[in-house]
Amino acid sequence: MEKIKMTTPLVEMDGDEMTRILWQMIKDELILPFVDLKSEYYDLGLPEREKTKDKVTWDAANANKKYGVAVKCATITPNAQRVEEYNLTEMWKSPNGTIRAVLDGTVFRAPILLDCIKPAVRSWTKPITIARHAYGDVYKAAELKAPEGVKAELVYTDKEGKETRETIYDFECPGILQGQYNKESSIKAFAHSCFKYAIDTKQDLWFSTKDTISKKYDHTFKDIFAEIYENDYKAKFEELGLEYFYTLIDDAVARVIRSRGGYIWALKNYDGDVMSDMVSTAFGSLAMMTSVLVSPDGNYEYEAAHGTVTRHYYKYLKGEETSTNPMATIYAWTGALRKRGELDELSDLVNFANKLEEACIDTLNSGVMTKDLVNLAEGIETKPVNSKDFILAIRENLEKKLA
Repeated sequence: MEKIKMTTPLVEMDGDEMTRILWQMIKDELILPFVDLKSEYYDLGLPEREKTKDKVTWDAANANKKYGVAVKCATITPNAQRVEEYNLTEMWKSPNGTIRAVLDGTVFRAPILLDCIKPAVRSWTKPITIARHAYGDVYKAAELKAPEGVKAELVYTDKEGKETRETIYDFECPGILQGQYNKESSIKAFAHSCFKYAIDTKQDLWFSTKDTISKKYDHTFKDIFAEIYENDYKAKFEELGLEYFYTLIDDAVARVIRSRGGYIWALKNYDGDVMSDMVSTAFGSLAMMTSVLVSPDGNYEYEAAHGTVTRHYYKYLKGEETSTNPMATIYAWTGALRKRGELDELSDLVNFANKLEEACIDTLNSGVMTKDLVNLAEGIETKPVNSKDFILAIRENLEKKLA
C-alpha cells in the first residue's frame, strides 16, 4: 500500500533505556511501514543532554511550540546515583518539567481500558482522567539545608526595594528548607484548560487542594477556579448537564475510591503526579495510561506516563529477553499522529491512528500480551510474549485492518 502522507512535521523526542529500545521497535514495525513520517528529531537521552548541557531539551520544547504537536519517549531525571552512572557534570532537571514550563499546559492522563482486565477498585466502571497542573510547585522549588541555630525567613522585595518577611522556623537543630512558587497566569491557564477539556469530553470536573492548611497558596488555586467557573463556564456546564465540584484532597481521595469513575479529577502538580500513578495502577498497569500535555495556546505533547523501565534495560543489555509493555508509548504515537492529522485535515492519518489503537486492543483481547498484564486478565486464555513479538502481533492485526 502507498504510505500515508504528512504535511507538517511532528516534533519527535527520543528518550532513555528500555523505552528508547521500544521507541525504535514501534517506529520500525508500526509507523514507518505505513506512514511517510515527517518529524523534527531531538535526542533527549541523558548522554545527549549532558553533551549539550541540556540545551537540546529547551530546543525540543521550543520546537513543540513552533509545530504544535510533539511525541515524547520516557526520559531519566537524574539523581545522585545517575550522576555517577552517566558521569554527568550536573544533576540535570526533569525534561518533562522543562517542557511543561515552556508550554505552561495541563497534563491529562487516562487509562486504556480492556474488557478482560477489571479495575482493582470494584466500583470503577468508567475511566478516570487525571488533569495535572504542569507548572511550578515542588518541581521548580529552591532548596537549602539549614544548619543548627539559623533563622529561616520567607522574603520578597518589591520594585521600590521594600522587603516583606515572614519567619518560617528558628532551627534548634539541623533541618531542611524548600521554597515553592506558582503564578496566577499559569493557574488561570490550568483552570481554563480543565473546564474546556471537560466540555469537549462531556465529563464532570472535580478539583481538590488542601486550602484549609495552605490558606494562601492552595486557597488561591481554589479561588481562581471558582471565579473562572462562575464567569466563563457555569452556563455551558449547566446546559450540558455537567458538574464542577470542589473538595479537599483527602475528601476527594475517599470519594474517588467510592465512585464509578467517568470524570476529570484536576490536581496540583505533585498531587497529579502521584494520583495518576495510583489511578493507572488500580485500572491495571502504569503502562496502560495515556498522557497528553495541552497548552492554553493549542500545543500538544503526547508521552508515556511511566519511566524508562531500568530493570528491563539492564536485562536487555545482558542479551536477556524482556516482556516490557509498550502500550503507553504506542498510544503516545497514535495520539500525536491523530492530532497532527486533525490539525492538518488529513483523514487518512487520523484513520491510521485509530486503526493502530484498535489493533492494539484486539491483540490484547485475544490474549496475546506482555507479562505485566497476564495475571490481571480474566475470562480469556492468555499467551505471554516478549516485547518484540507483542509488537509484531499488533502489526499483523494492523495490516488486516488496513488491507
